[in-house]
Amino acid sequence: MQDSMSASTDVTPAGPPVAPQAPVARAIEGRSLGQIAWAHLRRDTVAITGAVIVVLLILVALLAPVLTHLLGQNPNTFHTELLNQNTSLPDGPFGGASWTHPLGVEPTNGRDILARIIYGARVSLVIALAATAVSLVIGVVLGITAGYFGGWLDTIISRFMDLMLAFPVLLFSIALLTIISGKTSMFGIGGAGLRISVLILVIGIFSFAYVGRIIRGQTLSLRNKEFVEAARSMGARSGYVLVRELLPNLVAPILVYATLTIPTNILTEAGLSFLGVGVQPPTASWGQMLSDATNYYQIDPMYMVVPGIAIFITVLAFNLFGDGLRDALDPRSQR
Repeated sequence: MQDSMSASTDVTPAGPPVAPQAPVARAIEGRSLGQIAWAHLRRDTVAITGAVIVVLLILVALLAPVLTHLLGQNPNTFHTELLNQNTSLPDGPFGGASWTHPLGVEPTNGRDILARIIYGARVSLVIALAATAVSLVIGVVLGITAGYFGGWLDTIISRFMDLMLAFPVLLFSIALLTIISGKTSMFGIGGAGLRISVLILVIGIFSFAYVGRIIRGQTLSLRNKEFVEAARSMGARSGYVLVRELLPNLVAPILVYATLTIPTNILTEAGLSFLGVGVQPPTASWGQMLSDATNYYQIDPMYMVVPGIAIFITVLAFNLFGDGLRDALDPRSQR
């Protein structure tokens, strides 16, 4: 019985021992500050939504002639046949809205509101972006210079920025633009280009002090860091330290300030145009459209609602994107 059981049992020959397989080592890859910021930003749905709206607005501004051509409308074409002959108001509900004029037409002249909103986006964004660029250039140069060199130079620049912050910008802007309104051309620029150029300079120059103080404070905290001292010990000149060492470390606050300043400049341009000293007709402007709508808001509220919503969406989108970018670039953020 024992022999039969042993015969029926399979005997596996013993082979050489198999060595355990060593785990595969994975290389550790470092991430740059930009990659870390993007990883935070893309998880922020609200900020990404704001960024998408901003990109769409910029595309609308760039492609304004193409879009209005596809719509078959011109922002300065009068459609008096769409107006009531007795009241000069658009026929039909919602300001005369139709498939041809989705947002209706203006009272008195019958210009297509959608076409003027599209061209108004171009004017508002051009002024806001250019004015922000002017304020950034002046503010960054003065702020980084004051913070790095210190001493009497810092005192002079800081007091100058304090003076600009206390200056009645709105009153001066109204006075200056009123004087310019009597000029047909200056420095070879005339028409709407002159008015837009003056708005860019006025808004940009009088808003540089905000970014200047931010950059000055950041530079004061960076000028005694090890990488700056190392560059100095190797004989680097002040210009090299400012441009190659300090400026790259100031990119984050500059970007955040820019995204939060653009909507402020949009509101400033709209406010000046609303007061009648900004962009003048026939050039389309959201603020100027709101100013015209004050005469008709009770009987044709659509004329006021449309440009108001355009300003609201634009400012909100920039603010949401700016807040998200600030959180993404802040290493101490817990969001």
